[in-house]
Amino acid sequence: MTESIEFETMAKPSPEELLGFYERQKHRTTCVRGKLQRMMDNTFCFVTARRNGELIGLARGVTDGLWGRLAECKLDPAFQGPACITRTDGRIEHDSAGIAAEMARRVIDALVDYGVERIDALAYGTEVDFCEELGFHQMRGVVAMALKADDFATLPQASSSVAVM
Repeated sequence: MTESIEFETMAKPSPEELLGFYERQKHRTTCVRGKLQRMMDNTFCFVTARRNGELIGLARGVTDGLWGRLAECKLDPAFQGPACITRTDGRIEHDSAGIAAEMARRVIDALVDYGVERIDALAYGTEVDFCEELGFHQMRGVVAMALKADDFATLPQASSSVAVM
């Protein structure tokens, strides 16, 4: 199957194409074009996988110059093989043709070539196996945490006694 797949590194899809891909995967994301564009602008490396011109997978890498992150690796479940069961969010459940692995490796290569000292990834469920196959290791003692936009209003306010320089 990979012989009919075209990979492109640094080829950013348009926000509309990206949103269409996310919608087909039932991936919860913003539909605000400006936010998608900002996310794309702040992405260091994009890798896309296409079949007959259609976007079927993407991977993104971000970096601050020191640390990198495999921020996203999504593949249309139709291209993951028969072991893909839940078909949720474009998450990698199975990668029988190696399409997702190829996209991820290209992002990792770009980050390494840039000189990052460490690359992190967050994995959900079966993505743990996928990341381990790429060489990632589970970090002991680390707890993934998130702060969602809905929670911003309930954050404690900064103390007014703190001097800002």
